[in-house]
Amino acid sequence: MDLKRPLLLATVFTALCGQPVSAGVLTAQQKDWLALAHRSEHHGWTYLHLQGEAAALGFQHGYLLSGEINEVLRTHRISWEYRSGMTWNWLVGRAGQLLTPKVDAENLAEIDGLVAGLHAAGVETTRDEMVAYNAQLEFEGYWWPLEKKNLPEAKSPPAKDRCSAFVATGSYTKGHGIVMGHNTMFDYVEAVANVAVDIVPAKGQRIFMQAQPGFIHSGTDFFLTSAGLVGCETTIGQFSGFDSNGLPEFARMRRATQDARTIAEWCDIMKRGNNGGYANAWLLADANSGEIARLELGLKFVSLERTSDGYYAGSNVAENRALLRLETERSETDIRKSAAARRVRWKELMEKNKGRITAKMGEKFLADDYDVYLQKRQPGSRTLAGHFELDAEQFGGPEPFDPSGTFDGKVVDAKLAKQMSFLARWGSADGLPFKAEEFLRQHPQYDWQRGLLKDRPTQPWILLRSGQ
Repeated sequence: MDLKRPLLLATVFTALCGQPVSAGVLTAQQKDWLALAHRSEHHGWTYLHLQGEAAALGFQHGYLLSGEINEVLRTHRISWEYRSGMTWNWLVGRAGQLLTPKVDAENLAEIDGLVAGLHAAGVETTRDEMVAYNAQLEFEGYWWPLEKKNLPEAKSPPAKDRCSAFVATGSYTKGHGIVMGHNTMFDYVEAVANVAVDIVPAKGQRIFMQAQPGFIHSGTDFFLTSAGLVGCETTIGQFSGFDSNGLPEFARMRRATQDARTIAEWCDIMKRGNNGGYANAWLLADANSGEIARLELGLKFVSLERTSDGYYAGSNVAENRALLRLETERSETDIRKSAAARRVRWKELMEKNKGRITAKMGEKFLADDYDVYLQKRQPGSRTLAGHFELDAEQFGGPEPFDPSGTFDGKVVDAKLAKQMSFLARWGSADGLPFKAEEFLRQHPQYDWQRGLLKDRPTQPWILLRSGQ
């Protein structure tokens, strides 16, 4: 493999957020497309309205978020090269070979529009680079660990736990309708998924979802649709498996969310062509019927549960026994570790508050800082509002004081879902701020992240709504 080819991404400076890097002359059609789109800022969140055919959606997105996409590509490239020892250009080339041909025509048209919008704003990129970027969770997290086994000197680091979530309905909620909450747990260096994307496509369902700048899918994942569907996910921890012949997960997620009208249709689209990448426990709900579901999508094992009276929670532990034992190396009982501890805490909170769960109570759940292993309130890796950066002992997980954890919170109930709205908080769901320079002074072992890590001050919970 050629590790000396020039990088596809030509980033020579960081653009000011919200400003095109170097806007060129727009065509009449591009001006018409942009007239239908807009962006606005809300306490750490960027609201982005997109409307039209796939090419128009992509162009609007790429042009209006060119500054953010330029910066996140710079950050992600450096992070990938540091962690893997391989060039970003090499990964883009492999994605172009293995993934781009498998992306459906509509998603590909939107990606091409995204590339055109970035070019018009002065950001150089390619179709394959944007596919690699959109597929980073599945490609880097699932394909790469298997691929690197061909390099005898390479070793895979322990898998990180990502995200906490719940969905409840019936006798568990105050109004007997659905209530869902989710927070994203990830590396702080890439904690940039703060865009609320409102998509009005030419066909299919209107989508209101959280996404990373430049993603045509959610990635975190948290979404609402005009069909009354709401959904989120937590990754299935310590999972191993990837089918290179399958369809990219990011493309399936977008098609399911835009095209499906029911929980069953959404799950069918996700299962079709499943490649095992970004293996998740998907929590789903129908705001109209009150039904909820949990789809655990492994590679060899897939499990779907549905109910109109109960709850499902996600904490990176597979609940399907075969999937847990045969496709993961996860323990569901070792509460010294984050996933098992959060699993226990979700059960405690759901049962303790049965019949009283509301959206506002969901905010408190996501901000919960009780450690079931230490049996006291202490923010750390085992709490629902996870803070790995505060934890000196990781018990086989990430390294001590790893700069990662939760960086948002989102809650929705039936009423909000029907209004295409949700409650959201940027920054840790418990309100603890993160100061990048102060952290790096205290933990200089992570100084490679200087210039990449960003502050996240305390922000309030706010209402984000489609069409605002």
